[in-house]
Amino acid sequence: MEHRLFAQTGISVSRMGLGCMGMSEFYGSGHADSDPTESIATIHGALDLGVNFLDTADVYGVGRNEELVGKAIAGRRNEVFLATKFGNVRSAEGQFLGLSGKPDYIRRACEASLRRLNVDVIDLYYQHRVDPTTPIEETVGAMADLIKEGKVRFLGLSEAGPNTIRRAHAVHPIAALQTEYSLWTRDPEAEILGVTRELGIAFVPYSPLGRGFLTGRFRTIDDLDPADWRRNNPRFQGENFQRNLELVKLIESLAAAKGCTASQLALAWLLSQGEDVFPIPGTTKVHRLKENIDAVKVTLTADDLAEIDRCFPPDAATGTRYPEGGMRVLNG
Repeated sequence: MEHRLFAQTGISVSRMGLGCMGMSEFYGSGHADSDPTESIATIHGALDLGVNFLDTADVYGVGRNEELVGKAIAGRRNEVFLATKFGNVRSAEGQFLGLSGKPDYIRRACEASLRRLNVDVIDLYYQHRVDPTTPIEETVGAMADLIKEGKVRFLGLSEAGPNTIRRAHAVHPIAALQTEYSLWTRDPEAEILGVTRELGIAFVPYSPLGRGFLTGRFRTIDDLDPADWRRNNPRFQGENFQRNLELVKLIESLAAAKGCTASQLALAWLLSQGEDVFPIPGTTKVHRLKENIDAVKVTLTADDLAEIDRCFPPDAATGTRYPEGGMRVLNG
């Protein structure tokens, strides 16, 4: 696995990380930690193959995902650049209660994450979504206090808007911004990427494979588990699904010409967008992990990139990224 300096941290991080969310929740009943063996094997496989960037959050599985990651990295902590997040508040039963960027909440959330992960320090601590009721200066100030106390090394934001990024960075350097970015979600190109590059902030695309849609594994909605959250995603519903399936066919055609899989083409395109871009595809399968990692071997020429741009303009996907409620908290 190729490595690059992660923004201004001085830390060398794998060009691709591993998103761990799906190991615990959202993608169906089979991903609810009923048998964590394969997920832990996937994390170990990632470390063995040089992937040192792991991404989780306190909200995934209501803490279970952090516990899973903590168990997987026990004895291998020095091999990991560990990222987690706070800000999406849930009850113990999993009900979403809103957002919080309040200083007292941040401290409690961080201490709880440290316990679940069984680590002394979090390498990269993100605000998962911006709390519109708390000034970002207060939130980042409290996050910076955690650095002074040795509980956190670097700060990040997720789905923050340009003005928020600038205001946050003025309080304390922001190391990374995590936002959805892929061939069917090119929104960051309009303004966000320009801001992060101006400020020297690493860009971490989540859902780089369109929540799995761009892999070509889904041909009908029935290919999703009945409990899979994606059934509620507008891009997976009705006529939107069929239109977006045409995009997948384009990816598969382009990938065949390059001798790679659709997943590898989509990831190679993201990697080609700049050395400051660090995608975090998620998987629970070791063979899928290896497939994703091999995307670093795919070389895209200027002609390839031009053809991909022609096939996938910024508005190529049909449907919004989230249902209405989720859309309201993006780019805060």
